[in-house]
Amino acid sequence: MTNKRITVPLVLLALSAAFLVPAMLVGYTALNRAEASFAAQNYAASVESYERAAQLLFWRDDLWEQGGIAAVKSGDTQKAIDLLERTPALSAEGWMFLGYSRFMLGDFSASAVALEESLRIRPMPFTYKVLGLIYRQRKDWAAEKDALDKQLQLETGEGDVYSYYRLGLLSTVLEPEQALTHLMFASSLDPQFDPAVQTLRSALNLSATQPDASQQMVTNGRALGLVQEWDLSIAAFEKAISLDGENAEAWAWLGEAKQHVGGDGLAELDKAVRLDHTSVVVRGLRALYWNRQGKYPQMLAEYLLAAGSEPDNPAWQAGLGEAYVKRGDLTSALESYKRATELAPNESTYWALLAVFCAANNVYLDEIGLPAAQKAVEISPDDPSALDALGWSYLASGRYANAEQTLVDVSKRFPYHLSAQIHLAMTYLTQGNRAAAYETLIQVQTADPNGMYGQIAGEMLKQYFP
Repeated sequence: MTNKRITVPLVLLALSAAFLVPAMLVGYTALNRAEASFAAQNYAASVESYERAAQLLFWRDDLWEQGGIAAVKSGDTQKAIDLLERTPALSAEGWMFLGYSRFMLGDFSASAVALEESLRIRPMPFTYKVLGLIYRQRKDWAAEKDALDKQLQLETGEGDVYSYYRLGLLSTVLEPEQALTHLMFASSLDPQFDPAVQTLRSALNLSATQPDASQQMVTNGRALGLVQEWDLSIAAFEKAISLDGENAEAWAWLGEAKQHVGGDGLAELDKAVRLDHTSVVVRGLRALYWNRQGKYPQMLAEYLLAAGSEPDNPAWQAGLGEAYVKRGDLTSALESYKRATELAPNESTYWALLAVFCAANNVYLDEIGLPAAQKAVEISPDDPSALDALGWSYLASGRYANAEQTLVDVSKRFPYHLSAQIHLAMTYLTQGNRAAAYETLIQVQTADPNGMYGQIAGEMLKQYFP
């Protein structure tokens, strides 16, 4: 009887071993395959092998996490979340990748929870970087800056260049005295940031000389707008208003900035004009608002008021020229553009605007337009806008060979100046060179798929290459 009792468990143990040992062998084979695929950066294959290994080697809880990390690297975000959430005890890396995956799916609240959990175990630069992106989405600028500070403190070597640039942008609003240090360092590491950094540098140096704290922040906010950081410019203008609620320019610039992020801005512009109806800055920004709304009589009225206050300011004359064009009064427009060049004879901008007016409206091309374009280039031979105006003037006046030569040159030297490429495509079409025109328009559309010039290129492609 005793022998039978002993024999039965032995038999069961033998049967269990008969099934378990092969399963273990398959599991370890899958694990080896997973690790080899991961090392070879074949992450998609390693995901499947890690999952298979985790199922067979059930005591290895870490394999679910490894599979999840492989899924992140393969780009399968939902699979990564599924595997990471099956892990009983995630490591710092596991929580970090879970937070990142949730961020990629737009679940920012859950992402922040996972990232904070990762930081409690072990702070890592990438964790702070993703957390900073979440704070950026929330427009919590102070929290974003703190996350970037901590990220860069942990990074070895030169670190993430964009993070230094972003830290400089945030500091322009939050700690202006620290901004240049970060911005200049980013520029020294990557020249692509230099144009924006120089714009911000000029503004920061100017604001440092201004005695009024509210106006200092307006100066910084304007610079942020110039480098297309409109969300941060809004923060700067709001800070300016908090320092001085009667600052009409701050209210007007806040209205301008809101328009660039999809808002209306009229309430702020109306507030500005109530505070100071004589301010030319307020009038000029209101003119821009009415222009975007297609209300050209109001646009003209604002520019007339600004020009009345500052009759010797060429900018208001140029604004008047544009407003008169929008109203169809080309005679008055021409006089305004000519007046701008008289007020600023050594500034190429106004000569180029006069040339563009003549080319766009096919008036006085030989008498006024082409000479104005040549004058603009004479003053600023390396200004792409002046060169573009010259090329367009050649095109409009029938000098096609000169137009092509000029516009090819400016397109090569300044490939980001897409207006010249549009005019080059027009030149090719006029000459019957359809292949070159098509190629140029495709380049513009590719470079600016969602912008104004990309849209123009798309319309021309539909018209000429249906």
